Amino acid sequence: MNQDEQQIRALVERWAAAVHEGDLEGVLADHTPDIVMYDVPPPYEGVRGIDAYRETWPPFFAWQAQGASFTVESLDVVAGADVAYAHALLRCGTPEEFAKKPDMRLRLTVGLRKEGGRWSVAHEHHSFPDDTP
Repeated sequence: MNQDEQQIRALVERWAAAVHEGDLEGVLADHTPDIVMYDVPPPYEGVRGIDAYRETWPPFFAWQAQGASFTVESLDVVAGADVAYAHALLRCGTPEEFAKKPDMRLRLTVGLRKEGGRWSVAHEHHSFPDDTP
């Protein structure tokens, strides 16, 4: 694994730890001002910009405070000279949800840019598979 891949892996793991801890400033760190995020809940057109991204987290933290987990289980990174992507599977849910669906995993994909020697997330996508019958 090269140095860029190691830096990105550490960035994603720091972000996930901040999400788990409900640390909003830690979640926002390492994101570009023009971040685009597509999330599980609406809005369907996603959110654009760091301010809109910031507003999505308090409801998630409130849900998570009810005992939900948020843990990276697998993470793959591909890095070029100034752009990269990473995809991961995360254990994200409550004990009750995992009792019903033990294999449930949140899918995460991020696109990153390297500017001034520093990696930042410019695109973030979260999803769950649609397993409705």
